[in-house]
Amino acid sequence: MKAPDSLQTGGASLAIYSGMEELAAGYDGYILDLWGVIHDGVTVFPGVIDCLSRLREAGKRIVLLSNAPRRSHVIVEQLTAFGVPENLYDGIMSSGQEAYDHLAARDDPWYAALGERCFHIGPERDMNMLEGLSLQEVDTLRESQFILNTGPWDDGATVADYEDTLSEGARAKLPMICSNPDLEVVRGGVRMICAGALARRYEELGGEVRYHGKPDKEIYESCFRCLGIADHSRILAVGDSLRTDIAGGENAGIDSLLVTDGLHGEEIGLARGETPDPVRLAGFCEAAGHFPNGAITSFRWNGE
Repeated sequence: MKAPDSLQTGGASLAIYSGMEELAAGYDGYILDLWGVIHDGVTVFPGVIDCLSRLREAGKRIVLLSNAPRRSHVIVEQLTAFGVPENLYDGIMSSGQEAYDHLAARDDPWYAALGERCFHIGPERDMNMLEGLSLQEVDTLRESQFILNTGPWDDGATVADYEDTLSEGARAKLPMICSNPDLEVVRGGVRMICAGALARRYEELGGEVRYHGKPDKEIYESCFRCLGIADHSRILAVGDSLRTDIAGGENAGIDSLLVTDGLHGEEIGLARGETPDPVRLAGFCEAAGHFPNGAITSFRWNGE
């Protein structure tokens, strides 16, 4: 069965849906972003649990895909604390888990050549990225053989705060692993930079970066295996970022749905919960170079 005919790709306007109920018949599986769709880093958005429950009752398969720079089991624990039970999804994949798996396996020439001495840029909560690995965490770039970038050490930091560190690493030609390609995130209503912003500056300084996560096609292959749906036209990616979620859907060859209450809400000029104008939203997406198959204000079952 094909996706709903009302889903439009490109053109002068973008289909706006009041809820996932309108789309449920057209898809068997969903790849859902977490931050900006399911929660804001502090609490689960209204209507999310109900929507997940209704999709599960309808027999839909669900994978949660996050650019979080931490391993999947840590995200499961966080979601459980937020009140999202494990029976509402089939699996979780994260950019952090993908990076960790490569660090553990050393399964390609780039990773095989990294060495064991790691300089970590990131907060204490991301130390799970080093657990169980034969790595030596070092305190200075001079001692290190590569950089693991999971984000800023402190919330509220700016890229400029890391200029000296990034410049030193680039001069030393230290390869960097970026375990979260997002540039920024909105946590509890406050915008903060992510690992991707530091990695982008590192590249500008001449440094070499290996990215993991959306929008790279590789991480979607893990999601497809978990979903077990052969016909990928029956899978919908849902996210709030054109650069990662929508571009990722494009790279993976599946339909995508943009949540407008998330990362781009302020840029589009929307108040929270406000339904966007389809023509204006289409222009915004086209200017960004990534066009979803439709949009929804928030991840909910219907507009009530």
